[in-house]
Amino acid sequence: MHTNVDIRSVHRSAVLASVDVVSAVAADDLSKPTPCAGWDLADLLAHMTVQHRGFAAAARGRGADLTIWQTNTVAGAVVANPAAAYSAAATDVIEAFAGADVLEATFALPELAPDAMIPGSLAIGFHLVDYVVHTWDVARSLGHPVELPADVVAAALPIAFAVPDGDFRTMADAVFGPVLPSKESGDDLDRILAYLGRSSEWEPPR
Repeated sequence: MHTNVDIRSVHRSAVLASVDVVSAVAADDLSKPTPCAGWDLADLLAHMTVQHRGFAAAARGRGADLTIWQTNTVAGAVVANPAAAYSAAATDVIEAFAGADVLEATFALPELAPDAMIPGSLAIGFHLVDYVVHTWDVARSLGHPVELPADVVAAALPIAFAVPDGDFRTMADAVFGPVLPSKESGDDLDRILAYLGRSSEWEPPR
């Protein structure tokens, strides 16, 4: 799936692209629906923010503490100032991933499994794919177009396609939905979205 390759430069580009998209979120937008079933934009941004904090903690050897990953730790800050709360968390994870030994480190990711320990290079790949998809989620919730850098999409594509498919994707807490057919005319971002259960044609309900 993913070897000890340093993708931190494209990861940084992906996260900074997400910061640009989230910077347009206003307080009135937080109740808007998102492509993530059951989540409004406040829920999605709280998830994105706390995941940055969790992965940053994991990169520093402190990821095993489940409280770090709980959205209630950031939800208030996200509602009060979504762009600022999100940007601060994004900066935190970029700085954490810049550490000299991060690729060789082992990340504790208890959301995957209670004792999950993942090589740093692989964990960064997981995080990259999440933020390619979530950047699109936020943009679509706002009704805005999104264009990610070509090298970001190219790096995310093989990692996304290595995510297993199966009945577990229909579970209520599944990270990704079942694979959808991709458009023949679609680009690589469309392929990533479809493989991870999102329709590139999704629009907010009118």
